[in-house]
Amino acid sequence: MSLFVRAFTRQNIIAIAVGVLVAGTPLIAFNFWLSGVIDRQGQEEADNSAKRAVALADGRVSQAVSMLERLVALNVDACNPGHIEAMQQAAFVTPPVKEIAILGPGGETLCSNRSTGLSQRRVLSSEPLTVMGIFSLDIVQIIDGQRMVRLRRSAGAGPNELAALVPAILFVPQVSHLDEPLSVYVQIETREGASIGEFGRRPADRSGGLFVAAQRSEKYGFTVGIMTPRTGAMAGQSDLKWLGLFITGILMIVLAVLGMFMPKRRSDNPVAELERALVAGEFVPYYQPIVDIRSGQLRGAEVLVRWRKGDGTLVLPGVFIPLAESSGLIRAMTFDLMRRVCVEAGTAIGLRPALKISFNFAGMLFSDETIVKDVRSTFAGTPIKLSQVVLEVTERDPIENFTLTRQVIAALQGLGVRIAIDDVGTGHSGLSYMLKLGVDIIKIDKMFVDAIGTDRNSTTIVETLVDLAHNMRMDVVAEGVENFEQVMHLRELGIRSAQGYVFAPPLPGSAFLQLLEAMDTLGSESEGPASVPLINGSIAAA
Repeated sequence: MSLFVRAFTRQNIIAIAVGVLVAGTPLIAFNFWLSGVIDRQGQEEADNSAKRAVALADGRVSQAVSMLERLVALNVDACNPGHIEAMQQAAFVTPPVKEIAILGPGGETLCSNRSTGLSQRRVLSSEPLTVMGIFSLDIVQIIDGQRMVRLRRSAGAGPNELAALVPAILFVPQVSHLDEPLSVYVQIETREGASIGEFGRRPADRSGGLFVAAQRSEKYGFTVGIMTPRTGAMAGQSDLKWLGLFITGILMIVLAVLGMFMPKRRSDNPVAELERALVAGEFVPYYQPIVDIRSGQLRGAEVLVRWRKGDGTLVLPGVFIPLAESSGLIRAMTFDLMRRVCVEAGTAIGLRPALKISFNFAGMLFSDETIVKDVRSTFAGTPIKLSQVVLEVTERDPIENFTLTRQVIAALQGLGVRIAIDDVGTGHSGLSYMLKLGVDIIKIDKMFVDAIGTDRNSTTIVETLVDLAHNMRMDVVAEGVENFEQVMHLRELGIRSAQGYVFAPPLPGSAFLQLLEAMDTLGSESEGPASVPLINGSIAAA
């Protein structure tokens, strides 16, 4: 028997060695080919990005130039009501332009299309727009740090000038930034080398190589530089890479099976992995504060789920929530999250009865009448009152039976629970949900918040939703707020509550509890939500 075992072991070793050799050769060739594909496509993408940035910058300036030419043709050169009205109309049809102004002989702003002008500004550089042109281009910095491009020309025979301000950020294509750093670094300069701005994050680690591209505008002389790490292009080819590794792995498995006469174990079931993680308590709550943007007070928090694996890896919900919904595990996951919040933060929340705690609730759960009993029993005997609970249904979730869903919502509201519609505006059923479901809160999606102040259509949509919500006695919460300019616009639109990275990112339980303790407002909650200090755009947490 021992001789057979030794012979079988030698056979296995030989089979594995042959399998690695046979499968490794095509793998090396595949990786060499893939490296060439990545280099070509990465450089091509960098070149195309630079060309798009130049085209966008040229387009923004051309729009502003054409608008100023129209005003000159209308003899707009003073601050009388007729000329100001003409500037207001011109700004309305020229979205990139933030302000149109009449400048005096010393460059001072005499008047503008805005009833309240932008804050004070400092001219960083000035130069002719074109070699033989009548327009000048200034780089202007607003006191709050925002950089603007100002185009100006004489307003007629007098000493005054017409000027148009365009935010520098509009001179480059926008790149994604939610929960991830910018993968592309863009630098744009004027004809004479003055910096219009830098956008994105300059790659710090260049060990993996960079793709660099530069493009110059033939019309206005702008120079755009693009820099992106090679690792980003490699990530973009991950599907192709994994396909090659999969094929190579299959080849190695087949050879190993032929040599060892043993079946290869099948990979784990992803649904079973979710079930295991649920039993192990790996799904944990994170809390994103919701703030009153008029008073700076804390109104509550939205609970977001994260999968914290045994090795400490944190997985975002977009990876596992669709599988949880399709497999039916979303119900158990939701109520497990609620129980965890009660244990982890229930005492702190219960001591502050004005605070609301929101949970994302899949649309399918609202079609089950037993859900009302489960919600009541989950919070029964805990410090959190049902009047503090908000359940959010996303507009993306299709509702097939409005009658049953409305009955369930009414029963939950009878318990004191408030119902919100999340991501309003992203689907096609927002008005139907608002009119038919009888909800208490609507949450304006980040997509519209990002466009406020730059896209007039989005601003109009938000204004309409806010007016409709207020007429129906609904509260409004803005999501994804990232800077104080958006906060100011939201205030002007009548929105009172907001959440986003300008205040705080989603916080783990310990950090959220430290935030509540730092506020030290126990005993004053009966008069309103807890006060929260704001420092440099973030909630000041301990």
